[in-house]
Amino acid sequence: MAPNAPAWLTARPIAHRGLHDRAAGIPENTLAAARAAVAAGYAIECDVQPSADGEAMVFHDEALGRLTEASQPIASRLASELGTLTVAGTPERIPTLSALLAEIAGRVPLVVEIKSHYSGDLTLTRRVVGTVKGYDGPVALKSFDPGIVAALRELAPDIPRGIVAETTQDDPAYAPMSESARRALSDLLHFDETRPDFLSWRVDDLPCAPTYLARLLGGRPVMAWTVRTEAQRRNARANADQMVFEGFRP
Repeated sequence: MAPNAPAWLTARPIAHRGLHDRAAGIPENTLAAARAAVAAGYAIECDVQPSADGEAMVFHDEALGRLTEASQPIASRLASELGTLTVAGTPERIPTLSALLAEIAGRVPLVVEIKSHYSGDLTLTRRVVGTVKGYDGPVALKSFDPGIVAALRELAPDIPRGIVAETTQDDPAYAPMSESARRALSDLLHFDETRPDFLSWRVDDLPCAPTYLARLLGGRPVMAWTVRTEAQRRNARANADQMVFEGFRP
């Protein structure tokens, strides 16, 4: 295993955005989802987006409309305002990363995905690093953005860092990128700059050369995301070291 990839990264399955169940009133990326994961003994994966005043908010989407009654970009609202919004029609509210860490309190591992516009802006990355550096519990950081992962190598060399990737980039978020830039992502051509401790790869793209070589030659564990079906679970078991799951309990 890579020198900075601790055993806890692969010890327990990772609940995607917490152990959420919207039908049961437990929305994704909330303190309730974290409590459910802790109670079941699962590690937790969460996403962070920036507020207008630079706070790291635990939320996946760039816009608020899917999960709240607001519709603006999350980055257009202050953290204090975001904290008043209820999520998915429940009493749960959008938490800060600090609040999530306090809720988990080191009882299970946490993997934080730093969202990005691939703009080179490291404001959110620095805020996340500043928040987790004082945390007394197992935590790792990851991002789709190689610029962020490379920055983590300098800002927080002791915190495990990972690159999130996929082989087939059909998401509209990739549209502004050149073909060469997309190839650099799918083929890990940024490896010398990022030196990730682990890879987080889309399960339906496994197996593939980058993850195979990372495991075989680099000793770097691979997380498969997001595992929702039995077929995906079998694929993750065969071609990865860990899974980020949703919609069932492993």
